Amino acid sequence: MTIAQITLHQPRRLIVGAGTVGEVGAWAAEAGSALVIATPITAGFADRLRLSGRVTVFDAIPGEPDIATLDAALEAARRCKPDLIVGLGGGSVLDVAKLVAALWDSDQTLVDVAGPNRVAGRNTRLVQVATTAGTGSEAGIRSLITDPGKGNKIAVESPYMIADFAVLDPELTYSVPPAVTAATGVDAMAHCVEAFTNRRAHPMIDGFARMGFHLVGKYLARAVKDGTDTEAREGLMLASYYGGICLGPVNTAAGHAIAYPLGTRLRLPHGLANAIIFPHVLAFNRSVAAEKTDEVAQALGLGEALSAPELLSAARGFCSDLGIEMSLSAHGATSNDLPLYASEAHANRRLMDNNPVDMSVDEVLEVYRAAF
Repeated sequence: MTIAQITLHQPRRLIVGAGTVGEVGAWAAEAGSALVIATPITAGFADRLRLSGRVTVFDAIPGEPDIATLDAALEAARRCKPDLIVGLGGGSVLDVAKLVAALWDSDQTLVDVAGPNRVAGRNTRLVQVATTAGTGSEAGIRSLITDPGKGNKIAVESPYMIADFAVLDPELTYSVPPAVTAATGVDAMAHCVEAFTNRRAHPMIDGFARMGFHLVGKYLARAVKDGTDTEAREGLMLASYYGGICLGPVNTAAGHAIAYPLGTRLRLPHGLANAIIFPHVLAFNRSVAAEKTDEVAQALGLGEALSAPELLSAARGFCSDLGIEMSLSAHGATSNDLPLYASEAHANRRLMDNNPVDMSVDEVLEVYRAAF
């Protein structure tokens, strides 16, 4: 079997460790003006960056950023003309920061750059400071923005969106509530597992994926139990980062495709949507990816040589033991909604075509029904 070639993009500089957020100011010392993109909560960390120039904070980033959010952030950038963009938050914030850095002083629009390798360039330096351990967006070259009109996500991918400097400071995740810690941790794991069991899987990416899901197995329950467990928090940030690396050359598969309508239609946070779907797709794919699936199950402490039904039950138990409510009905879905979700998920060929086994619309619908 010939191994496909891959290209790996990583931030030009990465710093990991408690208290490292304060390094941003020294690194960016010559920047006259900075735009910090945040949420109302993560904006509270802006002082810890120790930026010395003029600082503007744009903190109107919701859980699932849409086109209007991006337009507002671009307008803020055009007003302050920054030398530096800092994304300070979870995946939604970091995704917006990438696009603002690339587009605020460009003639290109979101429509122009949608898809792979269509960004013309970038003039503004970009710092990505993660405050959650889930998406791994700080590691990658991809950004997702919701199009509310079409009910789907616009994906932009470009090496011009890689960070110049990325920071993984576990202290910034201490205040993340247990429920969010749990859901985002499972999302980080899903990035790794979906890349690991992918049609486009690659030995190099398998290495990052393995490190990621082993760290989640070791540290997620600890971080949910004690949010100030620095070792556990740092382990999860690394897992999230490794998952972000997996997204670039290989990407996710059916799990994320099936989770997306739960975000765009039901407004579920991305991590929670993926946590609900994860056990079902893990078990579904076992028939064609048995060896790798068994490796995942052992790393998570689920057991050895499990059948698909046993695996589904154990993986659901892993998630629910973290305090995640695993039933879609409890999150406001109705049974009448499920066929629409299934048709939209099945149409997401960008991800569904990566799955190790083809899924019909009816099989996708069965996943939603089983999760209902």
